[in-house]
Amino acid sequence: MPEATRVVRHRRGVPVYDYRTDQVTPPVSVMRFTERTAPGPHIHDFPALLYLQSAGVVYVVAAGEVVEATDMPDLESGIAVFFDPAALGGAGRNPWPAWRAHPLLFPFLHQQSGGVLELTVPAARRPVWESTIAAIEAELAQQQEGYRQAASAHLTLLLIDLARMAADVVGDLRRSGEPLLAEVFDVIDQRHSAPLSLRDVADTVGMTPGHLTTVVRRRTGRTVQAWITERRMAEARRLLADTELSIGEIACRVGILDPGYFTRLFRRNHGLSPRQWRDQPDATARGRAG
Repeated sequence: MPEATRVVRHRRGVPVYDYRTDQVTPPVSVMRFTERTAPGPHIHDFPALLYLQSAGVVYVVAAGEVVEATDMPDLESGIAVFFDPAALGGAGRNPWPAWRAHPLLFPFLHQQSGGVLELTVPAARRPVWESTIAAIEAELAQQQEGYRQAASAHLTLLLIDLARMAADVVGDLRRSGEPLLAEVFDVIDQRHSAPLSLRDVADTVGMTPGHLTTVVRRRTGRTVQAWITERRMAEARRLLADTELSIGEIACRVGILDPGYFTRLFRRNHGLSPRQWRDQPDATARGRAG
């Protein structure tokens, strides 16, 4: 994985990567694969795609899913594009999973087996894909004034083309309740700093807790409570890395009034206590800024 990403935790032994959100890391990263750079099983909480020049195929990688890159043929010709959703502005500026509301990111919400959606790039569009990716690489290499905005603009063009190729997937998502999920995640994003329960979320979106649980689990594979915890842990990592607040103060700021419970929950999700996580040499680099 490129330097723009970092492991923030493990899920059942599988590393979970996040995209750095600081003033130094560019909003978009490009990595050309070789046989030696193929990663093992991993998960990431940001959008990513892999374009195989030799086959004219693009793999759209779903966030939050276990991905096994070795299952993809011709990986040595692959070019990976990773990016911070904030590069798109609007709903993309919200932390995962709230960025799911951005229309250009719908293709990354598919539920294909293995967490990867395979699309064929039309022959007439392949030179466009190659030149656009090359333009992003040039901006990142030269870093002239405005390069972040220029790289984001090229990325947007690429994602528009991707959305058109994935029109059926996007249409299915719109018809299957994705706007409801966007509302759920918006509630979690706005209220995670105070006590928040499944019933609170359900009441806000006008559904029964049972029905909401069914819809969210069916679409994301996880419960509403799991998403509340995910958002709180992301904010906790940011506060641990970027502030000198005590563990008790951080617990309160992420809506958990019992510091002991917060510590147990953090350890369960990260394998370390909050203090141990903060004391690691690279904790600042891994703190989420979103």
